[in-house]
Amino acid sequence: MTIKKNISGAEALIHCLIEEGVDLIYGYPGGAIMPFYDELYKFQDKLQHVLTRHEQGATHAAQGYARVSGKVGVCVATSGPGATNLITGIADAMIDSTPLICITGQVPSHLLGSDAFQETDIIGISTPVTKWNYQITNAKEIPEIISKAFYIAKAGRPGPVLIDITKDAQFDNFDFKYSKCKGIRSYKPIPQINLKSVEDAAFIINKSKKPLIVWGQGVILGNAELEFKSFIEKTNIPAAWTILGVSAIPTSHPQNVGMVGMHGNYGPNMLTNECDVLIAIGMRFDDRVTGDLKTYAKKAQIIHLEIDPAEVNKNVKANVPILGDVKQSLPLLQKLVDFKNYTNWYETFKEHDKIEFENVIKNDLYPKKEGLTMGEVIKEINFATKGNAIIVTDVGQHQMVACRYADFNLSKSNITSGGLGTMGFALPAALGAKMADPKREVVAVIGDGGIQMTIQELGTIFQTQAAVKVVVLNNEFLGMVRQWQQLFFDKRYASTELINPDFVKIAEGYYINSKRVSKRKELRKSIEEMIKSEKPFFLEVCVEKEDNVFPMIPSGASVSDIRLS
Repeated sequence: MTIKKNISGAEALIHCLIEEGVDLIYGYPGGAIMPFYDELYKFQDKLQHVLTRHEQGATHAAQGYARVSGKVGVCVATSGPGATNLITGIADAMIDSTPLICITGQVPSHLLGSDAFQETDIIGISTPVTKWNYQITNAKEIPEIISKAFYIAKAGRPGPVLIDITKDAQFDNFDFKYSKCKGIRSYKPIPQINLKSVEDAAFIINKSKKPLIVWGQGVILGNAELEFKSFIEKTNIPAAWTILGVSAIPTSHPQNVGMVGMHGNYGPNMLTNECDVLIAIGMRFDDRVTGDLKTYAKKAQIIHLEIDPAEVNKNVKANVPILGDVKQSLPLLQKLVDFKNYTNWYETFKEHDKIEFENVIKNDLYPKKEGLTMGEVIKEINFATKGNAIIVTDVGQHQMVACRYADFNLSKSNITSGGLGTMGFALPAALGAKMADPKREVVAVIGDGGIQMTIQELGTIFQTQAAVKVVVLNNEFLGMVRQWQQLFFDKRYASTELINPDFVKIAEGYYINSKRVSKRKELRKSIEEMIKSEKPFFLEVCVEKEDNVFPMIPSGASVSDIRLS
């Protein structure tokens, strides 16, 4: 940008956002950020602001927007409680590698450290959960710091950045000039690929008889979906996914053998401990995936393709780490690997699939009992959307069921809180997802516990008229905690039973079309009605109260100890 003019810090901040391609922000005004909002009033034609009903809602909406669009999500809050209300969403974005810019107002610089009204040390508070943070006390710092913030948020392994700006820095004038950050001397976001490591990995893969690929969100974050698909098809190796990795290839792909982890599929979990080579691509060996580390994949040589050096050898020791961007490393590896027939190995997966179908899937998707299951709701959503929808889930039983059974034809279609497991995530995240891609159907699947943590964002959905479809699976319990209490705490349902309000009336109070379903015969028709609606729609489905999600690996157990009942 060549414009050079004397403007306020608040106006400069807006110009910085526009220069970075931002056209949508989520936020909540207050005293310390008011100069920014006053300037924002003049730029409504260039920068849309969405007033969420809570600052946490602003972070989750920005996350949903970022995850679907591939851009940096932006949220704004005032000082003190406004800033601290962002922390849960920031922590969620940090562990799930979502690029966010969080801008907070701060008391005037001469009041810093005086315990002024709505003052808090948000830099100190946010340091453990941000990729970078900075407090601006001088207006002249704004262009450089904002450009650096955007670079850090999206470079390498993405993550959240918080910029705190004092009120006087927003008021003060300076000569504005902006240039985008192209690099930071002390920060190398993408490691250089070691070609010897690629050769070593290819040698191991080509010798293997029972290889298994496990991929995570790194494939999606690296925009490497095509490279990944090409790689697995060249090798013909079975591929399993983590919950954030799903949708990188279509669910129906013949090499897709299902989900790993605590409530993942029987085959890939059991056979993790039988494979002779485990190729981990863009995943971080989270404890929900590995179970007991002492027994995890002990027959296998581990090849780990990863962009973040901190994740290599952190939980699982890699025989061959390949550091770098998977979009670059996968084609290099592909050139050196052979196509092989793994007929017997695939048959083993199919045998496990049959066992899981008879013991679990059949009862989830085609139940004979009177009560509705969560699985059949997801099945009907698949039918109505033909697998083309963005499915946004909250946290709990419904999340695992949705991840297990949802059909995904397109990438960036599964939006959920993975590492932090944040209840209340789905409703605002679904709003952000819909605003990121208005042409796609967005269905938020939420439990009756999670919906009540951020239910006020129905007001934001009503105000924006974003056509989000909300499905609340109501079992009148905090279902996942209740399941654990049933299985491991002798059915002592301590503080997990919910006495719920009339959700339909609440949604109607926000002028959103609403409906309640409790009978199987009503389900398909109601879901079709919801999907056909061109406006927001709220559907409550009353499901069986004490249904459980299986398969299940008990916490701390080996992946081979997976339970089917």
